[in-house]
Amino acid sequence: MEYGKLGKPEPLGSSNRSLPAEPSATPKKSKLKLLLILASTLMVASAISAALVVVTRSNRNSSTSAAARFKIRRPSQAISRTCSMTRYPTLCVDSLVDFPDAMDASEKDLVHISLNVTLQRFDRAIYLASNITNLLMDSHVRSAYEDCLELLEDSVSHLSRSLSSATPGGGATGSTQDVLTWLSASLTNHDTCTEGFNELNGNVKHLMFDMLKDLSGLVSNCLAIYSAAGGEEAFYGIPIQNRRRKLLSSVNVHQNFPQWLTRRDRKLLDSPAEGINAHMVVSKDGSGTCETIAEAIKKAPENSGRRFIIYVKAGRYEEDILTVGRRKRNIMLIGDGKGRTVISGGRNIQQGVTTFRSATFAASGDGFIARDITFENTAGPSKHQAVALRVGADHAVIFRCSIIGYQDTLYVYSQRQFYRDCDIHGTVDFIFGNAAVVFQNCNIHARKPLPLQKITITAQNRQDPNQNTGMSFHACRLVAEPDLQTVKSSYPTYLGRPWKLYSRVVYMLSYMGDHVHPKGWLEWSSTFALDTLHYGEYMNYGPGGATGQRVKWPGFHVITSSAEASKFTVGQFIYGSAWLPSTVVSFAEGLST
Repeated sequence: MEYGKLGKPEPLGSSNRSLPAEPSATPKKSKLKLLLILASTLMVASAISAALVVVTRSNRNSSTSAAARFKIRRPSQAISRTCSMTRYPTLCVDSLVDFPDAMDASEKDLVHISLNVTLQRFDRAIYLASNITNLLMDSHVRSAYEDCLELLEDSVSHLSRSLSSATPGGGATGSTQDVLTWLSASLTNHDTCTEGFNELNGNVKHLMFDMLKDLSGLVSNCLAIYSAAGGEEAFYGIPIQNRRRKLLSSVNVHQNFPQWLTRRDRKLLDSPAEGINAHMVVSKDGSGTCETIAEAIKKAPENSGRRFIIYVKAGRYEEDILTVGRRKRNIMLIGDGKGRTVISGGRNIQQGVTTFRSATFAASGDGFIARDITFENTAGPSKHQAVALRVGADHAVIFRCSIIGYQDTLYVYSQRQFYRDCDIHGTVDFIFGNAAVVFQNCNIHARKPLPLQKITITAQNRQDPNQNTGMSFHACRLVAEPDLQTVKSSYPTYLGRPWKLYSRVVYMLSYMGDHVHPKGWLEWSSTFALDTLHYGEYMNYGPGGATGQRVKWPGFHVITSSAEASKFTVGQFIYGSAWLPSTVVSFAEGLST
């Protein structure tokens, strides 16, 4: 998310930045070197040709077979009815009619068949994409390409789990809510992958786009088919296609820790750091088991079903790449407090990396917990997109942490997340992403941006009406930093702007300072998404909380019903599978705090 030269918001991906220069040819110094260069060139050309042949042949064959199918075969009634509920019905029919036994399948069977077809397409995309890894790429193209490989692999994992859960006898334990979360994350992954190439040109981009063709539509169709089959279990926030959903029959307020945390995790979150028996202790002075956080993460087990604790002693840790990968599950990172244990970095998009790759710290391993730590990106406002913390882990909890940056500070990337008692600082779109996330009792600090910029707290990128994603701010405080407070009339602050068509953000029972513009919300570009987004406010207070002069968009709502507001509480919005009580963080399940 970026502002143009005159301070007007532009859609993500638009930019006036020039591309890095192509790598120059190496001068000839000897016949041997010339022969090596020629051989290398031939290998690259051969790789490009092979990939192009595979993709072109694939596209030609799929087009021919599609035409033949529609001439010779008509879809069954079950396929026609199922595909009529999707956003891409032609693609749906085309993807199902040739799958073994699909023509005789029931509508219920088509749920897992559609997942199976989509998983096969993603597997094939990974295979094709891996074949071009040796092509010559500048740093920005390489960054976008590596993002795509990682995200495709993550999506295959999500789709595999979804298929196992949706298939009778599949053996997986995922609930309806789990599958909707995994499918939503897969769609977000595809979106992030393609957007990484938006500003770029060249053969790699064209090859990747050919390989990725139709994947987004296939996942969207899976979401629609699965959501329709999920019945009352599929509730997440605003009803899809006006279907009514059940409300929780009671509201429980947990004074200490939520019931969805295990007893051991509750104790860990409530205990002094020094008294915790950590598996790894990180200390810069050599008094621990590791001197770097990266080393401790590397030593953590993969796919662990048990909590693995890394205690990071007070100090400032500046390490190049800090990532808790998908296979590093159930890691808990404990520091000595905000401002005492600081994880700092300065990566930003002007260094030739994507926004996704700019994060000082990133976590995608399910069950990730961070407590009493500051995550900081020091790039400054002039460097534009520079992420301090990116979280794409399901069932993630961030407790008593500070997240500090300017533009794009906190990337709530995907899946289910909960933030409690945190401080989040930034300027432009500084809380962004497509997770299903609740912020509770957090302080949202607006900072002074660059001249002519407007401050936008959120940029939520829900792109499909069946995704179970959105942002909920519950009992938070929106305040201006001292550097902004004295000049707030020159830098208006808005609650958010719609990054994607179905952007969804709600503020409830929160204090809003006088830096919040009376209009409340900002357009992304002209009338884009104004009738499809869902922005809501419920019983907020403070000088910026009045709704009388708010925007008049069709998608904006002043919520007056507690039942409607309750849809965005922990209990209903992210509570699926009772995961929060097992994390031990204090939280309010309902509207009460």
